[in-house]
Amino acid sequence: MSDVRVSSFSALSSMNALWQARYGTPPPATPLPESPVARSLMMHRSVRRFSPTPLPDGVLEAAVAAAQSAATSCNLQAWSVIAVHDAARRARLAKLAGEQDFITQAPLFLVWIADLSRLEHVGQARGRELPGLDCLDTFVASVMDTALAAQNAAATFESYGLGTVYVGAVRNQPEAFAAELGLPPRTVAISGMSVGYPDRKHPTAIRPRLPQPAVLHAERYDAAAANDPATIAAYDGRLHAARVSQGLPARDWSESVLARMGDVAALHGREHLPRTLRSLGFVLGQE
Repeated sequence: MSDVRVSSFSALSSMNALWQARYGTPPPATPLPESPVARSLMMHRSVRRFSPTPLPDGVLEAAVAAAQSAATSCNLQAWSVIAVHDAARRARLAKLAGEQDFITQAPLFLVWIADLSRLEHVGQARGRELPGLDCLDTFVASVMDTALAAQNAAATFESYGLGTVYVGAVRNQPEAFAAELGLPPRTVAISGMSVGYPDRKHPTAIRPRLPQPAVLHAERYDAAAANDPATIAAYDGRLHAARVSQGLPARDWSESVLARMGDVAALHGREHLPRTLRSLGFVLGQE
């Protein structure tokens, strides 16, 4: 099997090199303990240009097995995933998700579903009503289950040399996605995921993240560290430089936050999600 990811990033084989790539700063004075799992996860980057080469046999099944090995609230396993191989269907889904070309390029598109329908059927089979399905926490737990499963799958695909990119735009038109995929009531698409071999002609790079002092707190939340202007300004500079070097529009993190959160129109329909979820059969709590 051709390992595109590892061969493209062989220079980033050490934990220290990966730290430098992920944060844009020197690694800590204390050596980072070696871990092939941590190294693989730190090599993650979103891939938006794919080869049409199909996935090797068995990789999808291995990724779903890894997804089902993720933690799940109360063992409810309140998620499902739909594997879309058909090119025509992928083209229709790409149109619904903002005309994102990589959905049609990649040979596999996964749609990760928060799924309370299966639990409802368990109650029906035993002649029981399940009012707990209508609680907001149950929906939140289902979304968490779905996200944890998807991330396990993404890490597994990458371990096989494949690339992935999450597609939040499946939430732009959830009802249309539900119709296209035949989703029953009490289910909703939470995220898409394009999967395939990265296009060697368009390599992608690791994108810097916020420094750890902004997200890692000791014992209690440290608001001063989380919102330190100097920390944010330094990160803005590193991300701006990284985006320019990667041929992306010149924009820093703070500008991205303002662009995304400064106008609900930037959510492309997701601002109506509570109303849409109710139309799909979710009650989302009762006072």
